[in-house]
Amino acid sequence: MDRGSLVEPVNALLAAFTSSSPPSSIISTFTTDPKPLIHEHGLPQLAPFLGRTFSGVEGISEYFEILSRILNINSMVFEPNPEWLVDITNMCVTLRGAAIFEWKDTKNSWGETFIYRIALATDRSDDRLKSGRILVSEYRIWADTGAAYLARLGQLNRLDRLN
Repeated sequence: MDRGSLVEPVNALLAAFTSSSPPSSIISTFTTDPKPLIHEHGLPQLAPFLGRTFSGVEGISEYFEILSRILNINSMVFEPNPEWLVDITNMCVTLRGAAIFEWKDTKNSWGETFIYRIALATDRSDDRLKSGRILVSEYRIWADTGAAYLARLGQLNRLDRLN
């Protein structure tokens, strides 16, 4: 295992995000065996995608469906991959990104920087296209949960007027 073999599947995931690919393209970058997992840290009371573990293909499909239903995501960029923390021993990559998010119902938007920790695994599924490939097995996100909550309530843009 080397840095390049771990960076490649992460690049595929990020390319799917930044090109506004459909959820099926994003999901294809994940393992099926081992069962994939997504967890966006935060209190579940703040937003329906926070503080829950979405597991398996059905779970990660649900996560991306929730996101696409309630958020618009624009101008997503990531730090250059030489700056990523690549842990070859534990097969994981940690990196920062930034984007502009908009809560669709309230039209409140905010820019934020977020952290991804992406664990990788060799897929052991029966799917000939995936079997034996290194794919994303865990996708963990740390982001600005307070901004998401205020945008959900329609109060985020109100804060801008108070300053």
